[in-house]
Parts: sequence; C-alpha cells; structure tokens
Amino acid sequence: MTERQNAAGRREKDRPWLMRTYAGHSTAEASNELYRRNLAKGQTGLSVAFDLPTQTGYDPDHILARGEVGRVGVPVSHLGDMRRLFQDIPLEQMNTSMTINATAMWLLALYQVVAEEQGADITKLQGTTQNDIVKEYLSRGTHVFPPVPSLRLTTDMIAYTVSHMPKWNPINICSYHLQEAGATPVQEIAYAMSTAIAVLDAVRDSGQVPAEKFGDVVARISFFVNAGVRFIEEMCKMRAFGRIWDQVTRERYGIQDAKQRRFRYGVQVNSLGLTEAQPENNVQRIVLEMLAVTLSKDARARAVQLPAWNEALGLPRPWDQQWSLRIQQVLAHESDLLEYEDIFEGSHVIEAKVAALVEESLAEMDRIDEMGGAMAAVESGYLKSQLVSSHAERRARIEGGTEKIVGVNIYESTEPNPLTADLDAAIQTVDPAVEARVVAALQNWRDTRYQPPFNHPRPCKALERLKEAAKGTDNLMEATLECARAGVTTGEWSEALREVFGEFRAPTGVSSAPVAVTAEEGTALALVRRKVEETARELGVGKLRFLVGKPGLDGHSNGAEQIAVRARDAGFEVVYQGIRLTPEQIVDAAVAEDVHGVGLSILSGSHAQLVPDVLERLREAGAADIPVIAGGIIPNADAELLRAAGVAAVFTPKDFDITGIIGRIVDEIRKANKLDPLEVPA
Repeated sequence: MTERQNAAGRREKDRPWLMRTYAGHSTAEASNELYRRNLAKGQTGLSVAFDLPTQTGYDPDHILARGEVGRVGVPVSHLGDMRRLFQDIPLEQMNTSMTINATAMWLLALYQVVAEEQGADITKLQGTTQNDIVKEYLSRGTHVFPPVPSLRLTTDMIAYTVSHMPKWNPINICSYHLQEAGATPVQEIAYAMSTAIAVLDAVRDSGQVPAEKFGDVVARISFFVNAGVRFIEEMCKMRAFGRIWDQVTRERYGIQDAKQRRFRYGVQVNSLGLTEAQPENNVQRIVLEMLAVTLSKDARARAVQLPAWNEALGLPRPWDQQWSLRIQQVLAHESDLLEYEDIFEGSHVIEAKVAALVEESLAEMDRIDEMGGAMAAVESGYLKSQLVSSHAERRARIEGGTEKIVGVNIYESTEPNPLTADLDAAIQTVDPAVEARVVAALQNWRDTRYQPPFNHPRPCKALERLKEAAKGTDNLMEATLECARAGVTTGEWSEALREVFGEFRAPTGVSSAPVAVTAEEGTALALVRRKVEETARELGVGKLRFLVGKPGLDGHSNGAEQIAVRARDAGFEVVYQGIRLTPEQIVDAAVAEDVHGVGLSILSGSHAQLVPDVLERLREAGAADIPVIAGGIIPNADAELLRAAGVAAVFTPKDFDITGIIGRIVDEIRKANKLDPLEVPA
C-alpha cells in the first residue's frame, strides 16, 4: 500500500476544514445552550454573532439600542455576560471566531479574562477576532471611531497578541462584506489586500514589534472571504488571493519563510444571492458556493461556515443551521474530495483566469496606493462610491434579465412550498420581552458589580487609565483588560474612547455613484421619470423630495443606497444621511427638508419597534400626511402589522425591481396628496 492508502485500499483523506455555524441571539444563556448543542452535533469550531449594540459599543439601554438587543446576535455588555456565554465550554480547547470589529479589543479582553478564570493558559487560546474596520466603513456599518484611531486599536491588538496570545488571529481581513456590497472579484481582492497592507504598515511603523518578529505578525493575519455561486470564478479568485499575498509579503515585507507567507482564510459563503422567492433553491446555491472554497486543495479554506436556506426570510432556527452543518459533513466525510492533490493543477483555463485576476487586482491596488492607501481611499469616498456603482450595475443586470436568478427573474412559477407553508414558523423569532430582561440584568450588574461574589473594583479608575492611554501612545490592550476586570460595561468602555477619539460618519457613496440604469425613451425608468416630473408639477414644486432613512443600528446600507441612487436617477431630490439614526433624527430631517415621502430600510429585525415610532413622531410633528415606506427582511405577519399601523407600502428582498419600487413610491405620494392616479405605467 502507498502512504495515501488505508487498509481498505482507499486513499487516505486530508483533515477537513474547521466547521462552524455563525450563531448567537437573545441572551448569553440562550446562546450558550445553542453553542453546546451545535458542538454536540459535530461542529468543530465556534463562530460568535454579537448583536448590533455590542458591535457598535452601546449598552442595551442606550436609545440607539432600542429594538436591536439580541436580534442579530448575542448581547455581551460586561464580563458577567461573557462568563455565561462560554459556561461549561473549555476555551483552552476551543477554536473561537468572533465577528467583532470596532469593539474587537474589548471583546477579546473579556474573552481572555474568562479564559483566565477557567484556568486556561492564554498562550494556548486559538481563534480569530474579525477586527477589520475598513470594510465597516464600506459595507457593514458597525464602525465607531475615525480611521486613524481605529487603525491604532487594531495595531495595538496585533502587537499584544503576537507577544501574549501567539496562536490567536488578531485580525480577519474581511472581504466577505465587500462582495455583499457589490464588489467584483477584482475589487474584493484589491480592497482586502490594500487593507492588509495598511494594517501591516501600521504595525511595522508603530515600533511595537521587533523586526525579527515581524514574520510572526504576518503569519497571524488571516482573511475572511465570500464565495458566490459562480464557483469556478470564485475558486480562481482564491488562487489569485494566495498568489498576491505571497508576492506582497515577500516583496514588501521581506518574509522569507513560506509558512509565514501562507494565505490563510475562512469563509462564509454568499448571502447576497439567497432569495426570498423559492427559498428552497438556496440549498443548491450554498452547496455550489461551498465547492468554490473546498474543491482546490491548494486554495482550500481553513474554516467554513454556511448560511441557512431561509436567511432571506429571517433568523434561521437550530434545525436550519444543522442542515447547513450537515452539508459540510457530507462533503467532507462521504465524498472523496479530501483524498486527492489539487485537481486543477495544470489546467490552462484555470491558470488564464487566475492570471487575469492577479493582473487586474494588482492594477487596482496600485491605484489605491497612489491615493495614499486604503485609509485615504476610505476617507475620500473612492472605495465606497466604487462599491455602490458595482452593486447598482449588478441590480441593473438582474432587472434587465441579463443576470438570471432562478425563481426570481426566470422560472418563477412554483409548486406550493412545504418548507414555508407556515412562514412565521419557518424562521426563529426573538421574544420582544428579551430586550427588557437584558436591560434589567444590565442595571443589576451596574448596581452589584462591586459586591460579592465578584467584588470588582470601582470602574472609574480603570476608565480614567484607558482615557489617559488613548491620549498618549501606550498600547491600549492592558488598560482595556483592566476595564474588563473592573466590571466596566461595553458602553462605558466605548464612551471613554469616544471622548478621546470622537466618532465617524462614513461617506455614503450615493452622490458620486454613476447612473447604472438609463432613462432612454420607452424604458421603465423613463416612464417613472415622467411620473415624478408630472407629480412635482401638480404639487407645484421643483422636485419631489424623498428621504431614505436607516433607523437604529443596522449598518447594512446596500439596499438603502440602491433605492437612493435609483430615486435620484428617476428625478427625485434624495435626502440620505447614512446609517445609525434615531427615529427622532429621521423625523426632524423629514420636517426640515419638507419631504414628500420617507423610506425606512431595516434588515436587523428592529422594524417592529422603530417604524411605528417614526409614524408616531410624524403625527406629533403635524406631518402625518407624509407616506412612509418600509423595506427590509420583514416577515409577512410583521408586514401586515406595519401596514395596519399606517405604513403605505412594505418591500422585501423578493421585490428586486427597484425601478418598479420607485414607481410605487410615486403612487403613494400621489395618493397621500389626493392626486388622481396617473395613466403612465411604471
């Protein structure tokens, strides 16, 4: 027998990738139960989803946290929550991924202190903190501080972990959300690599890591990527990623050890392409996307987490997450995939595609470098406008039918779906009472953290030390650990740094995005433009004004941006101030700008609280006649409640025709102003 054969004469298999499920919701206790159940099912690593207040540095009782607590992840407000989250899970034996960015240093400090309390040797802790702030400015919206201090937090964490937690990946350069925001493969590679260069340059220039240890820094940089349904192109993208990373680390940073230059990545396959229409088709999409990051041994992911078939409908249930885990397990354990060397080696087709991606990506990286690097390209708005433009082009291809999506713009007829026969039972729902319980528990923590059994010291000194460190040049990790041990809350830690660093509102990219859909005579957009112009004329105004608002903490602004861009191209004057606004701020803007319609975009599930609040505030402001349109991941039952509360129209991911949506918005404005319906079709 050869060394690759076992006793049965079959080839020995390579060890499979880490199998994770991105999970967390409601409370630390509920999430802990979910993690232990998933581990018992054969999951080999944890992937923690934090709720939006935790990600953006707010305590659950902050006004912006209203409606968001425990929705898209687990709330972790202090050390007590972190203890409960990992209760009976030995952290020294675990590989834990934490999707956290602006507050990554804080969550890692809490994690380390809990591990110490368990008796763990922190030098053995394994896992990853995402900690890529650049993509937050571009696509996901959980940034807090401006780019320069944000990069400092990242740099300090990397320097600390290299010395104290050598097996930890302190940053996951994250191109996943770039693709979700519309990035092409070239943009995904170029923007992620430019971010990695900005981070490595900052660590090198900080002087915190000796030159002889810089290879250890490079070796701990990992990436978190996306894989779409065009799985050949996506697989080639991963090979191109590895080739460019090897070149950059060797030529720019002089890393001679090939192991330290290895491109290490985990993956969550694409959620952007998952559909609300015929959602059962999402299963085969997920399988194809997984193949992109597993088929090629030389470019295989080190960790894979798959979305669930019903993510376009709402929060997946444990059974849905189990299904996604079983998809991975069948491929790893039943197929012969892991028995072979790289099956694409020597393919001239693959080599040509990889070479083209490398060439185009390096050219885009050079453009960004000429601007002053990734941080400068963020602050100028260049990167954001490019993504908004790419996403608009993709939406236009779908609407025009040149990009085909089964069940959406082709093969739309369908048999009744037993999986969604009871739509409200087909997703996990978060009990609205959870938020009140979490807020009450937080208040109890604040009142009792100094008392037995914890006896934490008063947090004031720890917070003052943190602020002093932030004003100077000390590494912020030690001061952050002191805050964790003192029982400081997430909001208190973030507020202390906000006082020193300030906050940042990222460019929206809307005003500079080029026209993606033409308004030539006879096109759908031309017809909508005529409706907009005629309605403005009848109302006696120069232009119809439409406010696009993002209430709460949901930073996924892609849909809002596409509506804003298309409304602009249809002739509206668009008011869009970006993400993270309170209902009060949205209503104040609507009244001040004298808008004719308000569109609210929410994907986090907080619509049930925030949309009625906007309606009530409009009534109190004497502006109840302004029609409010809601869009996002909104279950049918919730949509009915919103309409009953006074929402004029509700749009969800199944409504892919943006031009048609803009036409409907004009109709609602006409109806609200008691104008006769127009005969012009939209």
